Amino acid sequence: MDSNIKESLQPTAATTLPQLIRSSALAFGDRPAITLTTERGNQSLTFKELQSHSEEIARGLVARGIGKGSRVGFIFGNGPMFALLFAAISRIGAIAVPISTFIKAQELVRVIRQSDVIGLIIQSQFLGKNYIARVCEALPELNSPPSTQLQMQEVPFLRWVVSDGDQPHAAIHPMSWLLNAAVEINPSLISAMEQEVHPTDQLMEIYTSGSMAMPKGVKHCHGPTMARTHYLRSKLSVVPGGSSSLPMPLFWVGGLMMFLLPNLEMGATTECTESTATNSRMAMGSVLAKEDLALLPKANTIWALGMTETLGPYSYADSLRVEGFPLCPPLDHIAEGFEVRVADSNDNPVAEGEVGEIQVRGYALTPGLHKMLREDYFTADGFYHTGDLGQPDGQRVHFVGRNGDLIKTTNTNVSPAEIEMEMQQLPDIQSAYVVGIPDREKGQLVVAAVVADDGVELNFEVIKAQLSSRLSSFKVPKRYLQITRDDVPMLPSNKVSRREIEKMMAERLS
Repeated sequence: MDSNIKESLQPTAATTLPQLIRSSALAFGDRPAITLTTERGNQSLTFKELQSHSEEIARGLVARGIGKGSRVGFIFGNGPMFALLFAAISRIGAIAVPISTFIKAQELVRVIRQSDVIGLIIQSQFLGKNYIARVCEALPELNSPPSTQLQMQEVPFLRWVVSDGDQPHAAIHPMSWLLNAAVEINPSLISAMEQEVHPTDQLMEIYTSGSMAMPKGVKHCHGPTMARTHYLRSKLSVVPGGSSSLPMPLFWVGGLMMFLLPNLEMGATTECTESTATNSRMAMGSVLAKEDLALLPKANTIWALGMTETLGPYSYADSLRVEGFPLCPPLDHIAEGFEVRVADSNDNPVAEGEVGEIQVRGYALTPGLHKMLREDYFTADGFYHTGDLGQPDGQRVHFVGRNGDLIKTTNTNVSPAEIEMEMQQLPDIQSAYVVGIPDREKGQLVVAAVVADDGVELNFEVIKAQLSSRLSSFKVPKRYLQITRDDVPMLPSNKVSRREIEKMMAERLS
């Protein structure tokens, strides 16, 4: 056994993902690690198979030119194959770049170019969507076989694309192209590579858009990821040998950190289905309704704020809600390894009762954003600009809203999240999106795009009257527009694009 991955090592002591994969295979063997239930049949992968099958894929990757520091993207839904690719890429020191299955063609071009991936592995079909067609729409040159490796100016570092199965398609290779090459690489070479994967090496890059025009690649290294896995496992009700249903995508940090990795550490089964809750409902730091909270894994604590940059929740609460602050549980406690402060525009702590930006610093915080200057997102003393607004109240901090989302109307700040929460509690409303559009008199006019329950035509006069009994008059939207689910614009990170909603409302409401 390798000196860096000893037989005596327990999964709870792993400091790299390769260590976790090997130690969990030794500890839990033939227990199912991850399952997938579909209408077409069921799939199951044991801990031992996760170790052996990911090693085979890792050998194929090495044979096809992937090594330490290489970036490999993959588009897969939840299930065994996602776990295998994530494990295989990490075991050779390469960087895993999971990409949202919700991504559209033009967004995909931007993510591939921004991430510098050398190889891309895709699921050919998922939930009725043809990803071979989507990738070819993004990169039309893939419809013609290249004479050598791929050379595309739009994505200059991409050298090959592979899809699952064995169906040939011009410049997209079948999975056999990768696996057949594995025989060229001795398994002992993979073991030697694993010895040179260190806690300080980058493990993955999670792509999220937020309100930015360009995709944002959030880096995370092996050591911090494993430290957060150990911490979250201690807070979650993960039963050794038990199982838990996965309600959110694995390409999002919540699925990885709140389910898959803690389950791998404890020998529990991660049960997957193809459909999941959308990230727009489950994103850490958003307004969660009771039905959303029920989807989170059972824990011995109440989660408060978290984000991709902190590998999930960095704070938790003593109570679910505090009067006057309905948007989020209070930040009563800060997770192990993190520091939090509420600061003004000069990064100085604000006084109690004042509103400032919540800033966070710690070991498991992202070391940086790919291709972006550190000083654009970090303070001089290493705190990260979260963009969340907080108000200190003794030892706790209340979440007030998102800095960029606040609406300024008649010289008063309005939090869209608070209004949306109230609207979504009204009958017949499935979801609501409140934004501000330019107005000569008020500065911004508060307006709402509303998705109704199926088959319902909303009466906005009634809704306005109901909101007037719940909210201050300046918070009640002045104009409304009923839209469908398909009208809601989404970012590649599967979050709602508020900027696009603003444009849509301005155009449709004239």
